[in-house]
Amino acid sequence: MKPLLNQKLQFSFAFLASLYYFFYFAGVGVYVIFMPKVLIDIGYSAVEVGVIYAAAPFVRFLLPFVFQHLVVLTSRIYFVSLLFTTLLTFLLFLTSDHFWSYLIANLLFGAAMGVSLPYVETIALSTLSRSHYGKVRLWGSLGFVAIALWLGSVLDVPMEAFYYLSGLAFVTFVFGAMLVRFDTIAHETTASNRSFSLRLYWAFWLSLFLMQVGFGGFYNFFTIYETAQGVSLEVIGWMWSFGVICEVAMLYFQGPLLERNLLTILQFATLITAVRWFLLYLFPDSIAMTFVSQSLHAIGFALYHTATISYIFLLYTQKKLAQQFYLGVAFGLGGSVGAIVAGQVYGESLFLAEAIVTLFAGAALFLHQKRKAWMSQDAQQI
Repeated sequence: MKPLLNQKLQFSFAFLASLYYFFYFAGVGVYVIFMPKVLIDIGYSAVEVGVIYAAAPFVRFLLPFVFQHLVVLTSRIYFVSLLFTTLLTFLLFLTSDHFWSYLIANLLFGAAMGVSLPYVETIALSTLSRSHYGKVRLWGSLGFVAIALWLGSVLDVPMEAFYYLSGLAFVTFVFGAMLVRFDTIAHETTASNRSFSLRLYWAFWLSLFLMQVGFGGFYNFFTIYETAQGVSLEVIGWMWSFGVICEVAMLYFQGPLLERNLLTILQFATLITAVRWFLLYLFPDSIAMTFVSQSLHAIGFALYHTATISYIFLLYTQKKLAQQFYLGVAFGLGGSVGAIVAGQVYGESLFLAEAIVTLFAGAALFLHQKRKAWMSQDAQQI
């Protein structure tokens, strides 16, 4: 049962969480949209960029196992992660000229980033309705699109991106720290967390993993891919922004959809994402078709993400740990493998490979649906 907050506290939480999401995902925008291009500009190869952008996600994959057996995600751990995220942006700047040092800095940065978001997501899911959650979470999308438009037009010196990353991390720390007082969920214990099982619903977790492998080429090489087609950085910024605008619209209006079967929504969103990557493969030099493919971000990310975290919230009793595993398995391991694979296969067939991987993610979801039905039948027979 959700803890009840009075109307004033609900408004305060929604306001502060909106600011947290705005600045957190603005920072993600700098890191995802512009930093790969910055690394290319200062002499890194595509393969090196792929390895570097696999580092932080891989740590996010390992972290939940640490929290399952050794550590509990408390407000103090959350606060420390916010602080370290800010400090580590300076380390990224200082080590950017050296591949191995920069790789280590990304590992530490990924560890810090992998704690705060699941903590906030769990509080939001326990406090807000599904439709209200979307209206708060959309501020993260607005932060992402705002930084994409701004830096796309003003970023002349590549290293300036590091200044924006540090500034946004600090503001995220300020507003994120204010959310601790709204944590009314009973803290999980290491004893209860040890009973958490990925194996029970392995096909579902496999699907989440493959879905993010399919996003690897987009997150890490879309900007590079489009500049290779002769598209300017400013237009690419608009492409990113258009996708996020569609995402915002979906987050605002998705409430009634989320009252339907969440698993069916996930299956539909996965299929649409495969179509999206296939469009990028078929029409690599078409700006119009690229914008069409970007419009599908509303389904492949916004609707998919909200349906996923809502489904996981219902599936497990260990709420915070479950959200950590979602970030770890999907955006962590999936993002890591996706970045490495994309770096290896980068070329004209990149998005064909992404489409095929995403179709396998859809197949895994159907398998999960069948296994879940069989498990329910067995339970009824017992």
